[in-house]
Amino acid sequence: MSRKLIGAVAGLAAASLLVAACGGSSEESTDAAADTAVSEAPAETGDDAAAEGDSGEGDMAAAGGKACVILPDAASSARWETADRPFLEQAFQSAGVEYDIQNANGDKAKFQTIADGMLASGCGVLAIVNLDSETGSAVIAKATAAGVPVIDYDRLTLGGGAEYYVSFDNVAVGTAIGEGLIKCLGDAGVTEGPVALLNGSPTDNNATLFKEGYQAALEGAGFTVAADQAVPDWDNTKAGTIFEQMYTDANGDFVAVAAANDGLGGAAIAVLDRNGQAGAIPVSGQDATDEGLQRVLMGTQCVTVYKAVKKEAEAAAALAVALLAGDQAAADALATGTTTDSEAGTEVPSVLLEPQPIYADTVIDVINDGFTTVENVCATDELQAKCAEYGIQ
Repeated sequence: MSRKLIGAVAGLAAASLLVAACGGSSEESTDAAADTAVSEAPAETGDDAAAEGDSGEGDMAAAGGKACVILPDAASSARWETADRPFLEQAFQSAGVEYDIQNANGDKAKFQTIADGMLASGCGVLAIVNLDSETGSAVIAKATAAGVPVIDYDRLTLGGGAEYYVSFDNVAVGTAIGEGLIKCLGDAGVTEGPVALLNGSPTDNNATLFKEGYQAALEGAGFTVAADQAVPDWDNTKAGTIFEQMYTDANGDFVAVAAANDGLGGAAIAVLDRNGQAGAIPVSGQDATDEGLQRVLMGTQCVTVYKAVKKEAEAAAALAVALLAGDQAAADALATGTTTDSEAGTEVPSVLLEPQPIYADTVIDVINDGFTTVENVCATDELQAKCAEYGIQ
């Protein structure tokens, strides 16, 4: 094992122990796999060129091989290409390890092909964001047979058997969505009434956990669920169609819309806008996308939820480096919590981070954290005025 790799393990492990402290021991469970993402209309990032994969130059010891990552798509959420990829690259470059990051662009067959190529090319550790648990499980089985440890990144692969899981406390993400809506409704003097749930993909375990959190919060506060629909593949176009039908069926009689991410929230708000109700009915989101933050500033979206992707990427990279070095003890030390795999009936060692609800007066927190920029958020004259109002300059 090279001295450089040993040093990388120590440095990244120390950083991620601080990151893990943000999360703590937590259990997430679900009875069915669901789906969630964050996006506006099809994201402009993540074209075919990005999907071809990047390789970092590094000094890998023979003990390790390279760190490989498969991202899920670029359309459901801009974050995968604009945040996760660069933060992972930075972490691997800082560690001095070779890496290969590719994007499946929502194609399950391509996801499998990428995995096959990575395993054949000398990956010593594989991190995946599954498109669904079935596809993810097939890849994990191949990696395990090849002796390559797998990290579930952001989404747990139910029944997959990954060695580690790095994500956010996703029930807490959903709770933040629900509590955000309750706050906005309370500010408007609304303490009861029907709400609509616009959930993420039914094949994404995270979506189930998000819904668990926001439904419990809303019903616990006395609100009733009047409509409840999942959006296949986190598809924002489908979300608009689905919510339009929900809205028509209910004659627009909702006091709030719990949308599982910013993309779905944007689709719902577009329908409300066409009916003259944008801003009158609080709508949630998640992922703190630029579009979501802009709508929060403009008052058409009640809340988004910020997940510090940089910390998530650094934690995953620290685990990967430890595993490449063959240091199981260091990897285990990073995973300070566990997550329940309800399908396998096992506890997966996990790094679980805490989310932050974002309102108009805390949009600046996301910018100060380096997740986005003033220029990206305050992109028009109208937005610049709102940014100035909330001290964003």
